[in-house]
Amino acid sequence: MALKDITLGQYFPGHSLVHRLDPRTKILAVVLYIVALFLAESFVTYGIVFAVLALSVGISTVPVKSLVRGMKPVVFILIFTAVLNLFYTAGEHVLFQVWIFTVTWEGVRQAFFMVIRILMLIAGTFLLTYTTSPILLTDGIESLLGPLKKIKVPVHELAMMMSIALRFIPTLIEETDKIMSAQKARGADFETGNLVQKAKALVPLLVPLFISAFRRADELAVAMECRCYHGGEGRTRLRQLKYRRADWAVILLGLVSCVAIGVMGHFGL
Repeated sequence: MALKDITLGQYFPGHSLVHRLDPRTKILAVVLYIVALFLAESFVTYGIVFAVLALSVGISTVPVKSLVRGMKPVVFILIFTAVLNLFYTAGEHVLFQVWIFTVTWEGVRQAFFMVIRILMLIAGTFLLTYTTSPILLTDGIESLLGPLKKIKVPVHELAMMMSIALRFIPTLIEETDKIMSAQKARGADFETGNLVQKAKALVPLLVPLFISAFRRADELAVAMECRCYHGGEGRTRLRQLKYRRADWAVILLGLVSCVAIGVMGHFGL
């Protein structure tokens, strides 16, 4: 897996309908999408969720290869999850048995659905960051969590930290790639050897990476202080968030989909 395969936090500018939606709408839509995904229990309900995801990706004009590339880092997690569900799910319909491992139809079905669920979950959340700039994402999170300000929760600071973290993921990945290239040019080997040797080989990489990260954090703090940043109290925004008809339609569609999938799951459809 190459570092360039990690696409979390990247933003693809565009003018599609998904890009123009209010950030709060997209955050709520992702939450409803996740709820519907966990309510799905059959091929029909998973098909409905997949159709919604495919439609969203098609409208957003985000390259499908970017979504696929972003899933490469979780291949090991997918395999591990599939194996656990395959061999440790009890069932009545035994397909075959090898030593102490028994594979049942219920295990195969559970493993398949679990892998599909994880893939669709990643694709849906990635679509949010791909179509929403970090600034708008911060404003959306802060607006949705606004009621918590009444109980003294630092909503603005939390939203700002999340936005900065997402914003600097691509930067840190690029910095890591540069450091790895420099270390390889000096004879460092990150690919051969056992697990312990590979871990030791990462030390020359982690030290300059942490130093660079702390330096960037210090520069960002100084820049924010020079611009008289003192939190969200009394701040105004260049863009005022406002719901439109398309936003209400998307939220309504998400609610209807969740209810429909929940009802279908209750009746075993």
